[in-house]
Amino acid sequence: MTSSYLEVLRMKGALRVFVPALLGRLSFAMVTLVLLFAVEQSTDSFAVAGAATGAFGLANVIASPYRARFVDRRGQRFALNSLAIAFATGLSAIAALTAQPEPSAGLLIGLAAITGFFPPPLGASMRVLWGSLTPPGAPRTKAYSIDAVCEELPFTTGPLIAAAIVAAASPPVGLLATAAVALAGTIGMTSSPLSRQHVAATSAPQKNSRPLKQAGFLAVLIALLGVGVVLGTVEVVAPAIADSQNSIGLAGILLAAFAAGSAAGGLIYGQRTWRTSLAKRLLISGTIMTVLCAVLTIVGPVVVLGAGLAAVGFFLAPSLVTGYLLADDLTTAEVRTEASSWINTAVNAGAAAAAVVVGFTVDALEPRFGFLLGAVIALILLAAAAIPLIRKHPRYGWSPGSRRVQTGRDANVSAITSTARMK
Repeated sequence: MTSSYLEVLRMKGALRVFVPALLGRLSFAMVTLVLLFAVEQSTDSFAVAGAATGAFGLANVIASPYRARFVDRRGQRFALNSLAIAFATGLSAIAALTAQPEPSAGLLIGLAAITGFFPPPLGASMRVLWGSLTPPGAPRTKAYSIDAVCEELPFTTGPLIAAAIVAAASPPVGLLATAAVALAGTIGMTSSPLSRQHVAATSAPQKNSRPLKQAGFLAVLIALLGVGVVLGTVEVVAPAIADSQNSIGLAGILLAAFAAGSAAGGLIYGQRTWRTSLAKRLLISGTIMTVLCAVLTIVGPVVVLGAGLAAVGFFLAPSLVTGYLLADDLTTAEVRTEASSWINTAVNAGAAAAAVVVGFTVDALEPRFGFLLGAVIALILLAAAAIPLIRKHPRYGWSPGSRRVQTGRDANVSAITSTARMK
Protein backbone atom coordinates (compact mmCIF):
# COMPACT_ATOMS: atom_id res chain seq x y z
CA MET A 1 0.00 0.00 0.00
CA THR A 2 1.45 3.36 -0.98
CA SER A 3 2.37 6.05 1.52
CA SER A 4 -0.49 8.28 0.36
CA TYR A 5 -3.03 5.62 1.31
CA LEU A 6 -1.31 5.12 4.63
CA GLU A 7 -1.60 8.85 5.23
CA VAL A 8 -5.37 8.58 4.76
CA LEU A 9 -5.61 5.70 7.22
CA ARG A 10 -3.43 7.57 9.72
CA MET A 11 -5.81 10.51 9.88
CA LYS A 12 -7.05 11.07 13.42
CA GLY A 13 -9.88 8.67 14.19
CA ALA A 14 -9.85 6.98 10.77
CA LEU A 15 -8.83 3.45 11.74
CA ARG A 16 -10.89 3.59 14.93
CA VAL A 17 -14.07 3.90 12.89
CA PHE A 18 -13.03 2.17 9.65
CA VAL A 19 -12.03 -1.22 11.09
CA PRO A 20 -15.34 -1.89 12.91
CA ALA A 21 -17.25 -0.57 9.88
CA LEU A 22 -15.53 -3.23 7.77
CA LEU A 23 -16.32 -5.86 10.41
CA GLY A 24 -19.98 -4.90 10.30
CA ARG A 25 -20.00 -5.11 6.51
CA LEU A 26 -18.70 -8.67 6.83
CA SER A 27 -22.17 -9.66 8.07
CA PHE A 28 -23.72 -8.50 4.79
CA ALA A 29 -21.38 -10.85 2.92
CA MET A 30 -22.36 -13.76 5.18
CA VAL A 31 -26.10 -13.35 5.44
CA THR A 32 -27.27 -14.58 2.03
CA LEU A 33 -25.42 -17.89 2.25
CA VAL A 34 -26.41 -18.71 5.83
CA LEU A 35 -30.01 -17.68 5.19
CA LEU A 36 -30.16 -19.90 2.10
CA PHE A 37 -28.78 -22.94 3.92
CA ALA A 38 -30.87 -22.37 7.04
CA VAL A 39 -34.16 -22.22 5.14
CA GLU A 40 -33.25 -25.06 2.79
CA GLN A 41 -32.23 -27.37 5.64
CA SER A 42 -35.38 -26.67 7.66
CA THR A 43 -37.83 -26.93 4.73
CA ASP A 44 -35.92 -29.35 2.48
CA SER A 45 -36.71 -27.01 -0.41
CA PHE A 46 -34.36 -24.83 -2.42
CA ALA A 47 -37.42 -23.15 -3.91
CA VAL A 48 -38.46 -21.86 -0.48
CA ALA A 49 -34.85 -20.98 0.35
CA GLY A 50 -34.52 -19.04 -2.92
CA ALA A 51 -37.79 -17.23 -2.22
CA ALA A 52 -36.60 -16.29 1.27
CA THR A 53 -33.24 -14.93 0.08
CA GLY A 54 -34.99 -13.16 -2.79
CA ALA A 55 -37.48 -11.55 -0.41
CA PHE A 56 -34.61 -10.47 1.85
CA GLY A 57 -32.70 -8.98 -1.08
CA LEU A 58 -35.72 -7.18 -2.53
CA ALA A 59 -36.63 -5.64 0.82
CA ASN A 60 -33.02 -4.59 1.31
CA VAL A 61 -32.91 -2.75 -2.03
CA ILE A 62 -36.30 -1.08 -1.54
CA ALA A 63 -35.52 0.13 1.98
CA SER A 64 -31.94 1.20 1.33
CA PRO A 65 -32.57 4.92 0.62
CA TYR A 66 -35.00 5.19 3.52
CA ARG A 67 -32.53 3.65 5.98
CA ALA A 68 -29.90 6.11 4.80
CA ARG A 69 -32.37 8.98 5.17
CA PHE A 70 -33.05 7.78 8.73
CA VAL A 71 -29.32 8.00 9.48
CA ASP A 72 -29.08 11.50 8.01
CA ARG A 73 -32.10 12.61 10.02
CA ARG A 74 -31.37 11.00 13.40
CA GLY A 75 -27.57 10.75 13.45
CA GLN A 76 -25.32 7.71 13.13
CA ARG A 77 -25.25 6.48 16.71
CA PHE A 78 -29.00 6.24 17.26
CA ALA A 79 -29.99 5.23 13.74
CA LEU A 80 -27.28 2.68 13.00
CA ASN A 81 -27.55 1.03 16.42
CA SER A 82 -31.35 0.84 16.12
CA LEU A 83 -31.12 -0.73 12.68
CA ALA A 84 -28.42 -3.18 13.79
CA ILE A 85 -30.51 -4.33 16.75
CA ALA A 86 -33.56 -4.84 14.52
CA PHE A 87 -31.43 -6.67 11.93
CA ALA A 88 -29.87 -8.96 14.54
CA THR A 89 -33.28 -9.61 16.11
CA GLY A 90 -34.69 -10.64 12.74
CA LEU A 91 -31.80 -13.01 12.05
CA SER A 92 -32.15 -14.51 15.53
CA ALA A 93 -35.86 -15.05 14.98
CA ILE A 94 -35.18 -16.84 11.69
CA ALA A 95 -32.54 -18.96 13.44
CA ALA A 96 -35.04 -19.95 16.13
CA LEU A 97 -37.72 -20.73 13.55
CA THR A 98 -35.43 -22.82 11.33
CA ALA A 99 -34.34 -24.83 14.37
CA GLN A 100 -37.94 -26.01 14.79
CA PRO A 101 -39.32 -29.07 12.95
CA GLU A 102 -41.31 -28.27 9.79
CA PRO A 103 -41.47 -24.46 10.08
CA SER A 104 -43.99 -22.55 7.97
CA ALA A 105 -42.52 -21.64 4.58
CA GLY A 106 -44.67 -18.53 4.37
CA LEU A 107 -43.59 -17.38 7.81
CA LEU A 108 -39.92 -17.89 6.93
CA ILE A 109 -40.23 -15.90 3.71
CA GLY A 110 -42.15 -13.14 5.45
CA LEU A 111 -39.64 -12.95 8.29
CA ALA A 112 -36.77 -12.85 5.81
CA ALA A 113 -38.45 -9.95 4.01
CA ILE A 114 -38.96 -8.04 7.27
CA THR A 115 -35.33 -8.61 8.27
CA GLY A 116 -34.24 -7.30 4.87
CA PHE A 117 -35.58 -3.85 5.74
CA PHE A 118 -33.05 -3.33 8.55
CA PRO A 119 -29.37 -3.93 7.58
CA PRO A 120 -27.60 -0.74 8.74
CA PRO A 121 -26.00 1.26 5.88
CA LEU A 122 -22.46 1.06 7.21
CA GLY A 123 -20.81 1.62 3.84
CA ALA A 124 -22.70 4.81 3.05
CA SER A 125 -22.23 6.04 6.62
CA MET A 126 -18.50 5.38 6.47
CA ARG A 127 -18.21 7.37 3.26
CA VAL A 128 -19.88 10.31 5.00
CA LEU A 129 -17.19 10.11 7.68
CA TRP A 130 -14.45 9.93 5.03
CA GLY A 131 -15.97 13.11 3.65
CA SER A 132 -15.65 14.80 7.03
CA LEU A 133 -12.03 13.70 7.32
CA THR A 134 -10.84 14.69 3.84
CA PRO A 135 -11.15 17.79 1.68
CA PRO A 136 -12.65 17.47 -1.82
CA GLY A 137 -10.34 16.44 -4.62
CA ALA A 138 -7.45 13.96 -4.48
CA PRO A 139 -7.58 13.22 -0.71
CA ARG A 140 -11.26 12.28 -0.83
CA THR A 141 -10.73 10.21 -3.97
CA LYS A 142 -8.01 8.27 -2.13
CA ALA A 143 -10.28 7.78 0.88
CA TYR A 144 -13.16 6.47 -1.22
CA SER A 145 -10.76 4.27 -3.19
CA ILE A 146 -9.27 2.65 -0.10
CA ASP A 147 -12.80 2.11 1.20
CA ALA A 148 -13.90 0.44 -2.04
CA VAL A 149 -10.79 -1.74 -2.20
CA CYS A 150 -10.94 -2.80 1.45
CA GLU A 151 -14.64 -3.61 1.08
CA GLU A 152 -13.60 -6.44 -1.26
CA LEU A 153 -12.01 -8.17 1.75
CA PRO A 154 -15.22 -8.89 3.72
CA PHE A 155 -17.12 -9.76 0.56
CA THR A 156 -14.38 -12.22 -0.41
CA THR A 157 -13.95 -13.83 3.00
CA GLY A 158 -17.56 -13.55 4.20
CA PRO A 159 -18.98 -16.48 2.20
CA LEU A 160 -15.98 -18.63 3.19
CA ILE A 161 -16.48 -17.84 6.88
CA ALA A 162 -20.22 -18.46 6.58
CA ALA A 163 -19.69 -21.81 4.88
CA ALA A 164 -17.17 -22.84 7.55
CA ILE A 165 -19.59 -22.00 10.38
CA VAL A 166 -22.43 -23.85 8.70
CA ALA A 167 -20.23 -26.91 8.12
CA ALA A 168 -18.77 -26.92 11.63
CA ALA A 169 -21.98 -26.14 13.51
CA SER A 170 -25.32 -25.53 11.76
CA PRO A 171 -27.10 -22.92 9.61
CA PRO A 172 -29.00 -21.44 12.60
CA VAL A 173 -25.66 -20.94 14.36
CA GLY A 174 -24.46 -19.22 11.18
CA LEU A 175 -27.42 -16.83 11.40
CA LEU A 176 -26.64 -16.04 15.04
CA ALA A 177 -22.97 -15.49 14.20
CA THR A 178 -23.97 -13.11 11.39
CA ALA A 179 -26.18 -11.20 13.82
CA ALA A 180 -23.33 -10.96 16.33
CA VAL A 181 -20.90 -9.66 13.69
CA ALA A 182 -23.41 -7.02 12.56
CA LEU A 183 -23.95 -5.82 16.12
CA ALA A 184 -20.27 -5.81 17.05
CA GLY A 185 -19.22 -3.93 13.92
CA THR A 186 -22.00 -1.36 14.16
CA ILE A 187 -21.53 -0.64 17.86
CA GLY A 188 -17.78 -0.49 17.38
CA MET A 189 -18.24 2.07 14.62
CA THR A 190 -20.85 4.26 16.32
CA SER A 191 -18.94 4.33 19.62
CA SER A 192 -16.04 6.10 17.91
CA PRO A 193 -15.69 9.87 18.46
CA LEU A 194 -15.88 10.54 14.72
CA SER A 195 -19.19 8.71 14.30
CA ARG A 196 -20.64 10.31 17.44
CA GLN A 197 -20.06 13.71 15.84
CA HIS A 198 -22.54 12.81 13.11
CA VAL A 199 -25.55 13.84 15.16
CA ALA A 200 -29.24 14.24 14.41
CA ALA A 201 -30.17 17.04 12.06
CA THR A 202 -31.66 20.06 13.78
CA SER A 203 -34.25 20.41 11.04
CA ALA A 204 -35.63 18.21 8.29
CA PRO A 205 -33.95 18.67 4.88
CA GLN A 206 -35.97 20.62 2.37
CA LYS A 207 -37.68 18.51 -0.27
CA ASN A 208 -35.69 20.16 -3.04
CA SER A 209 -32.43 19.03 -1.41
CA ARG A 210 -33.22 15.33 -1.83
CA PRO A 211 -30.73 13.52 -4.08
CA LEU A 212 -33.29 12.55 -6.71
CA LYS A 213 -34.32 16.20 -6.98
CA GLN A 214 -30.83 17.27 -8.03
CA ALA A 215 -30.14 17.86 -11.71
CA GLY A 216 -27.90 15.13 -13.03
CA PHE A 217 -28.26 12.74 -10.11
CA LEU A 218 -30.71 10.48 -11.94
CA ALA A 219 -28.34 10.32 -14.92
CA VAL A 220 -25.57 9.17 -12.59
CA LEU A 221 -27.83 6.41 -11.27
CA ILE A 222 -28.69 5.29 -14.80
CA ALA A 223 -24.99 5.03 -15.66
CA LEU A 224 -24.40 3.00 -12.51
CA LEU A 225 -27.31 0.76 -13.37
CA GLY A 226 -25.24 -0.13 -16.44
CA VAL A 227 -22.20 -0.81 -14.26
CA GLY A 228 -24.39 -3.02 -12.07
CA VAL A 229 -25.61 -4.93 -15.12
CA VAL A 230 -22.01 -5.84 -15.99
CA LEU A 231 -21.38 -6.88 -12.38
CA GLY A 232 -24.49 -9.09 -12.32
CA THR A 233 -23.61 -10.56 -15.71
CA VAL A 234 -20.17 -11.64 -14.53
CA GLU A 235 -21.59 -13.13 -11.32
CA VAL A 236 -23.97 -15.31 -13.35
CA VAL A 237 -21.95 -16.21 -16.45
CA ALA A 238 -18.65 -17.07 -14.74
CA PRO A 239 -20.21 -19.76 -12.50
CA ALA A 240 -22.22 -21.05 -15.49
CA ILE A 241 -19.02 -21.49 -17.51
CA ALA A 242 -17.42 -23.28 -14.57
CA ASP A 243 -20.45 -25.56 -14.26
CA SER A 244 -20.33 -26.36 -17.97
CA GLN A 245 -16.78 -27.59 -17.41
CA ASN A 246 -17.82 -29.61 -14.35
CA SER A 247 -15.63 -27.54 -12.06
CA ILE A 248 -17.44 -25.61 -9.35
CA GLY A 249 -14.08 -24.58 -7.90
CA LEU A 250 -13.34 -22.78 -11.16
CA ALA A 251 -16.21 -20.37 -10.40
CA GLY A 252 -14.44 -19.15 -7.28
CA ILE A 253 -11.19 -18.65 -9.19
CA LEU A 254 -12.88 -16.66 -11.97
CA LEU A 255 -14.79 -14.44 -9.55
CA ALA A 256 -11.63 -13.97 -7.48
CA ALA A 257 -9.84 -12.75 -10.63
CA PHE A 258 -12.67 -10.28 -11.19
CA ALA A 259 -12.44 -9.05 -7.59
CA ALA A 260 -8.65 -8.80 -7.77
CA GLY A 261 -8.93 -6.67 -10.89
CA SER A 262 -11.39 -4.38 -9.12
CA ALA A 263 -9.05 -3.99 -6.14
CA ALA A 264 -6.10 -3.17 -8.39
CA GLY A 265 -8.16 -0.68 -10.38
CA GLY A 266 -9.37 1.04 -7.22
CA LEU A 267 -5.85 1.41 -5.81
CA ILE A 268 -4.45 2.86 -9.03
CA TYR A 269 -7.44 5.13 -9.54
CA GLY A 270 -7.16 6.67 -6.09
CA GLN A 271 -3.41 7.16 -6.43
CA ARG A 272 -3.62 9.30 -9.56
CA THR A 273 -4.44 12.99 -9.78
CA TRP A 274 -7.16 13.40 -12.39
CA ARG A 275 -7.78 16.39 -14.61
CA THR A 276 -10.73 14.79 -16.36
CA SER A 277 -14.15 15.61 -14.92
CA LEU A 278 -16.08 13.17 -12.73
CA ALA A 279 -18.89 12.78 -15.26
CA LYS A 280 -16.48 11.99 -18.05
CA ARG A 281 -14.58 9.52 -15.87
CA LEU A 282 -17.77 7.65 -15.02
CA LEU A 283 -18.83 7.35 -18.64
CA ILE A 284 -15.37 6.32 -19.84
CA SER A 285 -14.77 3.70 -17.12
CA GLY A 286 -18.28 2.28 -17.49
CA THR A 287 -18.00 2.08 -21.28
CA ILE A 288 -14.58 0.40 -21.26
CA MET A 289 -15.82 -2.07 -18.66
CA THR A 290 -18.84 -2.85 -20.83
CA VAL A 291 -16.86 -3.27 -24.07
CA LEU A 292 -14.43 -5.64 -22.35
CA CYS A 293 -17.40 -7.63 -21.06
CA ALA A 294 -18.66 -8.03 -24.64
CA VAL A 295 -15.20 -9.18 -25.78
CA LEU A 296 -15.35 -12.06 -23.28
CA THR A 297 -18.00 -13.64 -25.51
CA ILE A 298 -15.28 -14.79 -27.93
CA VAL A 299 -12.68 -15.75 -25.32
CA GLY A 300 -12.00 -19.48 -25.25
CA PRO A 301 -9.24 -20.66 -22.88
CA VAL A 302 -10.07 -20.45 -19.21
CA VAL A 303 -6.77 -18.77 -18.37
CA VAL A 304 -7.49 -16.01 -20.88
CA LEU A 305 -11.03 -15.73 -19.52
CA GLY A 306 -9.67 -15.19 -16.01
CA ALA A 307 -7.38 -12.44 -17.30
CA GLY A 308 -10.30 -10.91 -19.18
CA LEU A 309 -12.47 -10.90 -16.07
CA ALA A 310 -9.66 -9.19 -14.16
CA ALA A 311 -9.57 -6.55 -16.91
CA VAL A 312 -13.34 -6.02 -16.64
CA GLY A 313 -13.11 -5.82 -12.85
CA PHE A 314 -10.29 -3.27 -13.14
CA PHE A 315 -12.91 -0.62 -13.99
CA LEU A 316 -15.50 -1.61 -11.36
CA ALA A 317 -14.03 0.08 -8.27
CA PRO A 318 -13.13 3.27 -10.21
CA SER A 319 -16.72 3.48 -11.48
CA LEU A 320 -18.10 3.10 -7.95
CA VAL A 321 -15.67 5.62 -6.47
CA THR A 322 -16.56 8.13 -9.19
CA GLY A 323 -20.24 7.56 -8.47
CA TYR A 324 -19.69 8.32 -4.77
CA LEU A 325 -17.76 11.48 -5.65
CA LEU A 326 -20.54 12.62 -7.98
CA ALA A 327 -23.08 11.96 -5.23
CA ASP A 328 -21.04 14.28 -3.01
CA ASP A 329 -20.81 16.87 -5.75
CA LEU A 330 -24.52 16.99 -6.52
CA THR A 331 -25.93 16.97 -2.98
CA THR A 332 -25.61 18.83 0.29
CA ALA A 333 -24.26 17.47 3.56
CA GLU A 334 -27.61 16.80 5.26
CA VAL A 335 -28.57 14.16 2.65
CA ARG A 336 -25.09 12.75 2.01
CA THR A 337 -25.75 9.28 3.46
CA GLU A 338 -28.90 8.95 1.38
CA ALA A 339 -27.06 10.06 -1.76
CA SER A 340 -24.27 7.52 -1.25
CA SER A 341 -26.84 4.82 -0.54
CA TRP A 342 -28.59 5.55 -3.84
CA ILE A 343 -25.31 4.78 -5.65
CA ASN A 344 -25.22 1.31 -4.09
CA THR A 345 -28.93 0.82 -4.78
CA ALA A 346 -28.46 1.56 -8.48
CA VAL A 347 -25.56 -0.88 -8.81
CA ASN A 348 -27.38 -3.60 -6.85
CA ALA A 349 -30.56 -3.12 -8.87
CA GLY A 350 -28.62 -3.42 -12.13
CA ALA A 351 -26.89 -6.55 -10.90
CA ALA A 352 -30.18 -8.14 -9.79
CA ALA A 353 -31.89 -7.37 -13.09
CA ALA A 354 -28.94 -8.79 -15.03
CA ALA A 355 -28.99 -11.96 -12.93
CA VAL A 356 -32.56 -12.63 -14.06
CA VAL A 357 -32.27 -11.66 -17.73
CA VAL A 358 -28.81 -13.11 -18.32
CA GLY A 359 -29.77 -16.23 -16.37
CA PHE A 360 -32.41 -17.09 -18.96
CA THR A 361 -29.85 -16.61 -21.73
CA VAL A 362 -27.35 -18.86 -20.00
CA ASP A 363 -29.97 -21.61 -19.73
CA ALA A 364 -31.03 -21.33 -23.37
CA LEU A 365 -27.70 -20.70 -25.12
CA GLU A 366 -23.95 -21.05 -24.68
CA PRO A 367 -23.10 -19.34 -21.35
CA ARG A 368 -20.64 -16.91 -22.96
CA PHE A 369 -23.48 -15.26 -24.90
CA GLY A 370 -24.58 -13.89 -21.54
CA PHE A 371 -21.56 -11.57 -21.63
CA LEU A 372 -22.79 -10.08 -24.90
CA LEU A 373 -26.37 -9.60 -23.72
CA GLY A 374 -25.27 -7.95 -20.49
CA ALA A 375 -22.89 -5.66 -22.39
CA VAL A 376 -25.62 -4.56 -24.80
CA ILE A 377 -28.01 -3.68 -21.95
CA ALA A 378 -25.25 -1.82 -20.10
CA LEU A 379 -24.27 0.18 -23.19
CA ILE A 380 -27.88 1.26 -23.71
CA LEU A 381 -28.04 2.51 -20.12
CA LEU A 382 -24.71 4.32 -20.39
CA ALA A 383 -25.80 5.96 -23.65
CA ALA A 384 -29.01 7.15 -21.97
CA ALA A 385 -27.00 8.60 -19.08
CA ALA A 386 -24.52 10.32 -21.40
CA ILE A 387 -27.13 12.66 -22.88
CA PRO A 388 -27.64 14.75 -19.71
CA LEU A 389 -24.14 14.16 -18.32
CA ILE A 390 -22.31 15.67 -21.29
CA ARG A 391 -24.04 19.02 -20.91
CA LYS A 392 -21.44 21.63 -20.08
CA HIS A 393 -22.90 22.74 -16.81
CA PRO A 394 -20.72 23.66 -13.80
CA ARG A 395 -22.54 21.30 -11.44
CA TYR A 396 -21.50 18.37 -13.61
CA GLY A 397 -17.87 19.42 -13.44
CA TRP A 398 -17.62 18.69 -17.18
CA SER A 399 -15.48 21.58 -18.28
CA PRO A 400 -11.93 21.71 -16.83
CA GLY A 401 -12.45 25.15 -15.33
CA SER A 402 -15.39 23.99 -13.26
CA ARG A 403 -13.77 21.04 -11.54
CA ARG A 404 -15.27 20.54 -8.13
CA VAL A 405 -12.02 20.96 -6.26
CA GLN A 406 -11.78 24.53 -7.58
CA THR A 407 -15.24 25.78 -6.68
CA GLY A 408 -16.15 27.96 -3.75
CA ARG A 409 -19.02 25.62 -2.97
CA ASP A 410 -16.48 22.97 -1.95
CA ALA A 411 -15.22 25.03 0.96
CA ASN A 412 -18.76 25.42 2.24
CA VAL A 413 -19.48 21.69 1.94
CA SER A 414 -16.20 20.81 3.64
CA ALA A 415 -16.99 23.14 6.51
CA ILE A 416 -20.44 21.63 6.92
CA THR A 417 -19.28 18.00 6.77
CA SER A 418 -16.53 18.63 9.28
CA THR A 419 -19.22 19.01 11.92
CA ALA A 420 -20.87 15.72 10.99
CA ARG A 421 -20.18 -0.25 -0.64
CA MET A 422 -24.43 -5.05 -0.65
CA LYS A 423 -22.62 -5.06 -2.62
